[in-house]
Amino acid sequence: MKNKQHKRGGFTLVEIMIVVAIIGLLASIAIPAYGRARQTAQMRTCISNLQCIDGAIEQWATERRKQAGQPVTYDDIKVYMKHAVVCPSGGKTFADSYEISTVDSPPSCLRVPTGQFAHTSGL
Repeated sequence: MKNKQHKRGGFTLVEIMIVVAIIGLLASIAIPAYGRARQTAQMRTCISNLQCIDGAIEQWATERRKQAGQPVTYDDIKVYMKHAVVCPSGGKTFADSYEISTVDSPPSCLRVPTGQFAHTSGL
């Protein structure tokens, strides 16, 4: 009768190291891409908010018969907006997220005004 030697099931150290290296490589590719995608999403959301703010200013100015150059505040336009808007890049309130000054000047983002992912609507 032959002695059957059972092979021990498992992975060798080299196989485990290869798997860990592959996972590390994939993570090093995915993490920066996730960061860029997040910044792009925040930028697009903020630009959409800026366009909504500009539309609310236009509606308010038309209804109140305001001329170009007249000042406007958030309290004036908040009834024309569906919900309170804040910058998705860390804004807590409208005042620390956006700046509006006059009827004819476009609103601007206070959180990310410059750089590759600047929140400018180009209005």
